[in-house]
Amino acid sequence: MSLYVGNLSYEVTQDSLTAVFAEYGSVKQVKLPTDRETGQLRGFAFVDMGTEAEETAAIEALDGAEWMGRDLKVNKARPREDRGSFGGGNRGGYSGGGRRR
Repeated sequence: MSLYVGNLSYEVTQDSLTAVFAEYGSVKQVKLPTDRETGQLRGFAFVDMGTEAEETAAIEALDGAEWMGRDLKVNKARPREDRGSFGGGNRGGYSGGGRRR
């Protein structure tokens, strides 16, 4: 059971987010994605709760609530979309070497 939490402050920590959601049930895991290049938080998280009832309680209480100066967006996480494969493989075109004389 996973929740998407958006519009987070860039100052948020796993511990602070866990504490907020623990008020509504057991928090199994908190994931705070970071930007690959900068390492900065991306402004959203995924929180895994113990039961669907706990998820519902957290959504009802926290969606739209102000926390750390921002209005949170909390809802059930959707499955990740398959965007296909990018990169790798030969895409054709010029493959090197010059003309021999």
